[in-house]
Amino acid sequence: MFDIGFGELFLIALVALVVLGPERLPKAARTLGTLLRRLRSGWDSVRAEVEREIEAEELKEKLKEAQDFMRQTSQEIDEVAREGSDAVRSAGEQIRQAGEGVTDKAPGATPAATPDTASGKPATTPARHSAEDKHDA
Repeated sequence: MFDIGFGELFLIALVALVVLGPERLPKAARTLGTLLRRLRSGWDSVRAEVEREIEAEELKEKLKEAQDFMRQTSQEIDEVAREGSDAVRSAGEQIRQAGEGVTDKAPGATPAATPDTASGKPATTPARHSAEDKHDA
């Protein structure tokens, strides 16, 4: 705190001894020690409080940065979701328009009759045989 060497301390002690005398010097030294201890304690508490405030400000700044990042990410996700929704919507419109174009080109056309449907019988598909059925045969 102060830049006082041993020689300077000795000189201060000698002056105090002469001024106060040997009877009052111990009490004055104790009082001075107590005052210095209180001063140091007060200084330490002020320094600790300042450090806590600095840490709190740093945490607030980091929290603000994290909130800004989250907000930005949320906006980007919303934008991507909107773009995807728009893409799906436009693809659906294109499919719908393509389907309308097919029916518009052949108005009143009916699907060609297949041999099974021409006779009025329901169309059947050949039965599938599993690998186990082939082994049994």
